[in-house]
Amino acid sequence: MVKVVVCGAAGGIGQPLSLLLKQSELISHLALYDIVNAAGVAADLSHINTASKVTGHVGKDSLAEALQGAHTVVIPAGVPRKPGMTRDDLFKVNAGIVRDLAEACAQYCPRAFILVISNPVNSTVPIVCEVLKKANVFDPKRVFGVTTLDVVRSSTFVHQIKPQFEPHVNRITVIGGHSGATIVPILSQIKQLSFSAEEIKALTQRIQFGGDEVVKAKDGAGSATLSMAYAGARFTNSLLEASVRGTRGLIESTYVHLAGNPGAESNLRSTGLEYFAQDVELGPEGVTNVQTLPNLSSEEQRLVQVAIGELKGNIAKGIGFVANGAIPTSKL
Repeated sequence: MVKVVVCGAAGGIGQPLSLLLKQSELISHLALYDIVNAAGVAADLSHINTASKVTGHVGKDSLAEALQGAHTVVIPAGVPRKPGMTRDDLFKVNAGIVRDLAEACAQYCPRAFILVISNPVNSTVPIVCEVLKKANVFDPKRVFGVTTLDVVRSSTFVHQIKPQFEPHVNRITVIGGHSGATIVPILSQIKQLSFSAEEIKALTQRIQFGGDEVVKAKDGAGSATLSMAYAGARFTNSLLEASVRGTRGLIESTYVHLAGNPGAESNLRSTGLEYFAQDVELGPEGVTNVQTLPNLSSEEQRLVQVAIGELKGNIAKGIGFVANGAIPTSKL
């Protein structure tokens, strides 16, 4: 049995994400957890004619039941970004939620794959890893920051200015992190296309700050929930294909803990960071191999240095939060 748990299933990302996961033939049990409304979402999805069982789990007292026996836990829980809200503002709210969910995973499903969507991913992934380290159940191959939306946006935006580029067929490597200037799309590796310097600058800017487009367009009513749900489902399905079905050669960009992951030594040396997003080959145990960073253009090298500077602070914030416990325990 393959049990996948969505923590934050009644939210703006959680509901469409759960809908997409209900369509997977690799999932036999979809467990939906939230502090409110998860039972209703589960009842609704349970009418869809795919074989997976759907259960709803509401409130902190039901979290253990939701997590026990989990193969994969996907965490979109937390508040969305609103106009004028910084990643620091998000951190103040979401850090405690993610920490408490990670503590529950350490207790009830310590061998589960954990996929972190809750922003700011650059800091929340270190929170999860530090919690698991404290509980002596940390495996760097099993914790992922879902940065797939940056990859999805990259292929979409390139297609919009170069229609011959097929966005479903061609994937673009994105490295660094998952916010603003930490997002570095490697456009120089698209060998079948040529870009002007102005096009590269505009594309990079749009990919880095694509989330702002959605926040502004929704006029305070939300953030990039639907596209993020699509990206989260895509990554989850890739991981299930590799870990359950045994499909080889599946590559996804993801933000992971470098030390202890196979193939990560080169990237660890070149970035000097504990965490970094790059292409990773997925397999039965999660990370099979961290791909060496591709050859970068001079402008991409500059962008990576900017990203590294920001990521150092983001990572330290997540690690420091777990060490210091500065934010009160959340209600999950």
